[in-house]
Order: sequence, then C-alpha cells, then structure tokens
Amino acid sequence: MRIAFYAPMKPPTHGTPSGDRRVAGLYMDALTAAGHRVELVSTFRAYDGAGDAARQRALAEQGHALARTLVARWLSDSPQARPDLWFTYHVYYKAPDWLGPQASAALGIPYVIAEASYAAKRAHGPWAIGHAGAEAAIRRADLLLCPTREDAAGLSGLARPGRIVWLPPFLDVAPFARASAGRAEHRARLARAQGLDHGVPWIAIAAMMRAGDKLASYRALARTLARLADLRWHLLVAGDGPARADVEAAFAAAVPGRATFLGALREREVAALAAAADLCVWPAVNEAYGMALLEAEAAGIPVVACAVRGVPDVVADGRSGLLVPPGDEAALAAAVRTLLVDPDRRSALGRAAAEFVAGERSLQVAARRLAALLAAL
Repeated sequence: MRIAFYAPMKPPTHGTPSGDRRVAGLYMDALTAAGHRVELVSTFRAYDGAGDAARQRALAEQGHALARTLVARWLSDSPQARPDLWFTYHVYYKAPDWLGPQASAALGIPYVIAEASYAAKRAHGPWAIGHAGAEAAIRRADLLLCPTREDAAGLSGLARPGRIVWLPPFLDVAPFARASAGRAEHRARLARAQGLDHGVPWIAIAAMMRAGDKLASYRALARTLARLADLRWHLLVAGDGPARADVEAAFAAAVPGRATFLGALREREVAALAAAADLCVWPAVNEAYGMALLEAEAAGIPVVACAVRGVPDVVADGRSGLLVPPGDEAALAAAVRTLLVDPDRRSALGRAAAEFVAGERSLQVAARRLAALLAAL
C-alpha cells in the first residue's frame, strides 16, 4: 500500500543527528522492507521545547493548514495516487501531530502512530495545547505501536481495546554484524590511532553530549568508573555536542587518563568502535530505551545499564547484558566489575547479545511484524 509518513518531532531528513531522526528512518526502512511505498509527506516540525502557548497555537494553525493543503492535493489526484494509510512516528506533548488526524479523517484511511506517550500532568501546564493535540491524536489512532511496555501501559486509558501493540526497538543488523566479523582489524586500527593497550578491556559508549539527561548519564558513568580505578580498563567515547567540555571535565576529575574522546562518528564508525570494544556501560538516566545499547549488542558486546524505562526492552538481563536498579551507581559498578574480571562470561554474553538482536530486534523482524499489523487494518 501507499503510506504517508510523518515525524512531528524531527523528520528523518533533519540535518542534526539524533536518536529520534535515526528511529524515524528505521521505521521508513522497515515499512519499505514490508513491501509498502513510503513517502515522507512533510518535514513540518511541531516541536515546542519551551512551553510557549503562543507558539503551540501557531504550530497547530500551521499544521492544520498543511493538512488541508495535502488533502486537497490528493483529492485532485487519481485515487491510485492517494495514500492508503497515514503513519506518524513519535507523538507527545512537546511534538503533537497536527496533520495526521485531520488528513486521515478527510481521506477515510487508517491512522497509525509509532511511539506515542501520554503525560496527564501536562494537561494544565505550559504545554496544555500540545498535550491536548497529542491526546486527540492518540485517541484517534487506529493502531498504536509502542517500543516499550511502559509506553503501552501509559496509553491504556486512551486507546480503544486492541489498538495498542508492543513493537520493541529494532535496527538494521547488517553493518554491526560486518563490523563484528572484522573485530581484530578494528581493534588493531583503534589501538594504533589512539595509542591504546590491546591487553586492557575497552569500555565503549556512543551518546550525544548535551545538557540534561545525557550530561547526567555521563557524570554518573564517570562516578561509576571511579569505583573501578583498581582494575585495568579504558573508556572510548563517541559523541559530541554543546556539553562536551562538561563531559570531558567529569572524566578528567573522576578517572584521569582513562577516557578517549573520539567525537561524532558515522554509523559505520560507531559499529567498528562497538565491535572493537569489550563492553558497553551506560547509566541511562531517564533514557527512553537507548538505541546505542542495541547497537552495542548487535556488534557482539554485552551491555551493563540501569533498568530505566524502556531499557529492559532493549537489554535482556542475564542474556545480552546485566541490568541494575535505576540510579544505583554502586550496583552498576559491581556489575561492570563482574564482567571486567571474567572475560569468558563477557564473551559469552556478547555472542548471546548479537544473537538476541539478530533474532528478535532486527529490521527484518520488525518489517514482518509491521506487514501483518498493517494488513489487518
């Protein structure tokens, strides 16, 4: 079928790299792999990060006008040129969908949302307009695809019975599997380029460096690793952003000389980094689910993280890595220590992690699931 695709938070063509942009692109790829013709119908951003009511009203007006323009264009075309289904990725109070509900109703086609979240506490605050728009879209949806069980539970009071489906995070395994096959080469290249010791376990993480939860995670990671100063290890960090100086300062103070900062890397380079490393560690402060953790597993290394929000939907505790209670830095350090001193268990978890992602979290698995779900509509 022909699918009209839209991402109100950030379109997959946006110039700034982010997890949101990445996942939007993955959904387009999965829908295409499922046999559908997918068109990105608008790059209009409905995002308001400041809680500005006037801006939210203006965005709503612009969105409704764009929806009318799209509908008029499609109705003037032949029926074969019109979309058969509207698919929106990521709806919440800061980025409601002002286009999809109106357009799908006018065309009489199913309306699907992937990754919607609902926060009742926003109903009377500075995002009240955005909250109302998100709630209306969620109630209108014929299908809600939830990447985490937490999101599914939060939507249960809004959606009609049978409309909520858990579809866990997924990715294209191929580049990570290729990188894993070339582990020795990637490790040797990194060792030469960065002057690293081959005999020391390498801990890797890829995350943007910005104020808020990301910076809090980096600082928690620095404090966690300081508890392991008696062991031999080295940290490799992929990422950049406005908080980079703060991130580097945190590690310089907590674990001087133990961290190497590689800057922003492309997907192929992130895959090579993960494949070359031995372990991925991330405190995941308020993390939605963490695509970087899934990427590390796909490259064949285990993950140690806090069981925050959707992280348990990405990391299978005891199978593809180890999870500890949220915010418990002592427990996080103890879990990391367990794997740093036990290379055999580390390797076994890494192999199982790659199998887990390939068998249960791959783009192909998601495409098959999406094909069945959309066919039912």
